[in-house]
Amino acid sequence: MQGNFAQNEKEMTASIPATLRLDNAANIYPASMSKHYSSLYRMKVTLADSIDLIILQEALLAVSERIPTFRCTLKAGAFWWYLKRCDAVPQVLPLKPLKRFSIQAQDGLLYRVSAKDNEISLDVFHALADGNGAMCFLMTLAGEYIRRRYGVSIQYNHLVWDPKDSPSYAEVEDSFKTVFSGRHGQLEKNVDAYHIRGKVLPFGAVKDLRAVISADAVKAVCRDYGCTVTELLTSAMLWALQEEYRQDPSRRKRSVLKVSVPVNLRPIYGCRTVRNFSSYVNLGVDVKDGYYSFTQLVRAVKAQKARDLQKDQLEPKIAANVELEEMLLVRLLPLKIKHPIIDIINLLHGDRFVSQTLSNIGLLDVPQEMLPYVTDVDFILGRQRGNSGAFSCLSYNGKLYLHMTRKVACDSFEATFLRQLSRLGLTVETTLGNLA
Repeated sequence: MQGNFAQNEKEMTASIPATLRLDNAANIYPASMSKHYSSLYRMKVTLADSIDLIILQEALLAVSERIPTFRCTLKAGAFWWYLKRCDAVPQVLPLKPLKRFSIQAQDGLLYRVSAKDNEISLDVFHALADGNGAMCFLMTLAGEYIRRRYGVSIQYNHLVWDPKDSPSYAEVEDSFKTVFSGRHGQLEKNVDAYHIRGKVLPFGAVKDLRAVISADAVKAVCRDYGCTVTELLTSAMLWALQEEYRQDPSRRKRSVLKVSVPVNLRPIYGCRTVRNFSSYVNLGVDVKDGYYSFTQLVRAVKAQKARDLQKDQLEPKIAANVELEEMLLVRLLPLKIKHPIIDIINLLHGDRFVSQTLSNIGLLDVPQEMLPYVTDVDFILGRQRGNSGAFSCLSYNGKLYLHMTRKVACDSFEATFLRQLSRLGLTVETTLGNLA
């Protein structure tokens, strides 16, 4: 019941094998799903014209066959969860709130495509794909829609795929197993981090503050500080966390401030799966003995990131997770027993070690032929389980699109972060939205 796709690199047809075990990173997501929570994110493309729903539906059918994991559902086997090809036909739906994902409501599919006015939205359950994999699906969908509607000939690349091509095994493999299987690993040692306090919004509610900034202006500031965009934003988040910590009257507050930054492993290891293949680095400071200037925060973040992205630092913690899954005792444990254990481990070793998350997809390499038709691209993380909120961003066509989502009523952390960007000389356009 839990077999794999054909173990070779030969091109497959769009008719895929029946089942595929969840990749190593995906198991925590069905384990942590509850009636109030599931790990969700949204990606959105805004076009110059209103959406033609008939053409978008045709494009969706073509692209979902080109990327066959997007025609699968989630099943529970005797020992593990797995993806199984299902008969459900993906449909373009009206836009819905970004809250707990109902697989049954999508006829078993692990995502939904919605259209409203000139926007195409893709909501994804994290067990299916990480942000880079889902962005490939969405931009391929946008490319196929543009091709069909406007007759544009597109020069396909690593982000926008040709729907007429056949899927290959490398695109749907569990790259964690391909790269790290058989290696000896070591789990990372962490300490509990400071968490922002505040009145929690009702279940399902999530506030979203969208910020748009000139990418050239951000790059200019990065040059001044000798850092990357991710390092600059992480440092500004740590600055805002310092202010939250400073104003927090609790005597029992933890002094470690940490921002978790996901790392796309594909360019590091030459993989091209559209499933989950990312790790993370936790970047931060301990303010127990005093606070940091912004320049000091940038230096600390740069040094930690440079160190933690070295393969001898990054690989042991990834290999440890793969090694744990491959242990005979773990493999033989029934899923009914594994399920709560995985959830407990996630609670004990997940969000408690970080204060916030910053997920940066980076610069989108969109074919030139699509640029006149795609005006904006957004990436939005859903409600967090253990933390007050999370940031997500990407760069497209000269602009940085940043989303700050939160499940607490107070927005003082986000406001302090934006004030710090203003102090750096950045002009920020903001829009407040509600994803519930």
